[in-house]
Amino acid sequence: CVDRVNAVIQENLAGIRVVKSFNRQDFEEKKFKKRNDELRDTALKAISLVIFLMPLLNLIIYSTIIAVLWFGGMQITAGTMGGGELISFITYITQILISLMMLSMFFMQFIRGSASLSRIMEVLNTDSEIREVQEPVRELKDGSVVFKNVYFRYPGSKECTLKDVSFSIKSGEVLGIIGSTGSSKSTLVQLIPGLYDVSEGSVIVGGHDVREYDLRALRDQVAFVLQKNTLFSGTIRENMQWGKENATDEEIIRALKQAQAWEFVSQYEDGLKHRVEQGGENFSGGQKQRLTIARALLKSPKIIILDDSTSAVDMATDARIQRVFKEELKNVTTIIIAQRIASIQDADRIIVMNEGRIEASGNHEELLEKSPVYRVIYETQQKGVIAG
Repeated sequence: CVDRVNAVIQENLAGIRVVKSFNRQDFEEKKFKKRNDELRDTALKAISLVIFLMPLLNLIIYSTIIAVLWFGGMQITAGTMGGGELISFITYITQILISLMMLSMFFMQFIRGSASLSRIMEVLNTDSEIREVQEPVRELKDGSVVFKNVYFRYPGSKECTLKDVSFSIKSGEVLGIIGSTGSSKSTLVQLIPGLYDVSEGSVIVGGHDVREYDLRALRDQVAFVLQKNTLFSGTIRENMQWGKENATDEEIIRALKQAQAWEFVSQYEDGLKHRVEQGGENFSGGQKQRLTIARALLKSPKIIILDDSTSAVDMATDARIQRVFKEELKNVTTIIIAQRIASIQDADRIIVMNEGRIEASGNHEELLEKSPVYRVIYETQQKGVIAG
């Protein structure tokens, strides 16, 4: 019951703007009240059990002591028992009864905690999907990536989300990935740093299968900028140092300039010391995206993956960021997932995903000729630009 109350609170705090925009305050208040009432009723049942059992246990304890005193008094009067023996007997009986009372209290606490315990054990007993080998590879030779006949399905799912995916990326190449919503673009790139393991086939990074690596060493060389940008409470400098713990201000500023973030960071009076509120709430969506890209660049990775990470950035700024990846980071393999063709049309190669398969690959001009999916996306976006 407590977790359901917490879930409602978390949902409403995270989506408070959505709740207000749809005028759903009354509905959410009723839902919250319902969950609270369920928690109250459960708590009252537990408390009622305690209220009933505690007096009952005390009654049993003291009734037993009185009975022992009465029986012992009779025995002392009859001369068959001494006073010391009676005191010893009462002491032993009291210890036994207190132990029984503690056992009953433990039983009640166990019932209360059993639900939480089952959830905790479920997490603790979950095996890692990727098991590291005895002598893992600890160094990423280069940023090359090869997918060989890869199939992937999520745990508990019968249907594969990726089906027979095969392609290769040379070290230092810029690869664009585009496709309709639900075509498993994000799932595809999450196999590279070993966030998931393939169901069939293999993913080879830097000449070795992902499963042969020490995962910490692999992930140190792969920078991932996710769709949902996460900034932590602190300063801009502290957030940037997630990419490189001992980074100097000069290194941070260079990364910010590459990500086109220095243009707004430099306007703050306190610069890199500027405060970042919880979740980066004091920054716009585009600013958060540029800061997280800068943080990834500061890591100096061999592979950087941008998962729709410039969707909130204007076209001109997006173009400047793509130019940096193309011209300044020639030794870094760059994989860009995008919804806008403009974000990837200058990539060395583009992969078009459709329903978990690679529908086509090539450069921008080649795909316009041979890929119906790519052509439809391009024409739709061009119409939108003209209409805008």
